Amino acid sequence: MKNWTLRFRAVDKKNFEEVKSGIKSIETRAGTIKYQPIEIGDTLTFVCGKDRCVKKIIKKFHWHSINAMVKEIGFKKVMPSVESVDEMKKMYASYPNYEEKIKEHGLLGFELN
Repeated sequence: MKNWTLRFRAVDKKNFEEVKSGIKSIETRAGTIKYQPIEIGDTLTFVCGKDRCVKKIIKKFHWHSINAMVKEIGFKKVMPSVESVDEMKKMYASYPNYEEKIKEHGLLGFELN
């Protein structure tokens, strides 16, 4: 088992708070080589500025697209504050190079405990 550090930009502080509180139960990242080795049982240390929290991975997903993800899990588990899948897609599109990364590598999801 390994510990990984995942960072949130200050602008995404709300996402960090949702993970910390447990409202957001699934963290997603573009499925790039950087995140592929993360496995069930590993821990994720989330960092946003000086704040940190640690969560354990209890399930791992790999989807080829956002649509495939929302067919399998409710979008509120990933982005509790959005009201629709379209709004969620806009959020993903706001992250640097995310649309290209998802097209190329899909999305990884980590269910947190």
